[in-house]
Amino acid sequence: MKIVVASTPEQEHHITELIDYMYSSIFPNYFEDEYIGKLEEWNVLTPKEEDAYYNRTLDKAFKVISSLQAIIAVLETIQEEGCQENHEDIFTKNVKILNDYGYLFPFKIEEFQRENNTQSLSKYSKPANQYLA
Repeated sequence: MKIVVASTPEQEHHITELIDYMYSSIFPNYFEDEYIGKLEEWNVLTPKEEDAYYNRTLDKAFKVISSLQAIIAVLETIQEEGCQENHEDIFTKNVKILNDYGYLFPFKIEEFQRENNTQSLSKYSKPANQYLA
């Protein structure tokens, strides 16, 4: 007999918050709005139930959260310091974990090594305050 502990609603919410952060704070620095829209259509970071190996257990939710946090940390660090070999290793390892649990993340670190978006504003970016929304 194996006992499995279900993930908490807070973990599920935190996963959603991290994915929203990727779309609103990370992707707009590197991709045009049109491309980000296509990422949504392709279900990047949005697993389908039939494709997801992540089955809402406590340990798997923790791994997904940790992987998302690690990828965000690496991407924010290379914005400031540039990319180093250990960044690529951490990025690749965590992308594999996300993909293993059904979260499509089809990027290589090279796509994030310089900011490509020349737009000053993105419809995906969060507004500076609630009155601008």
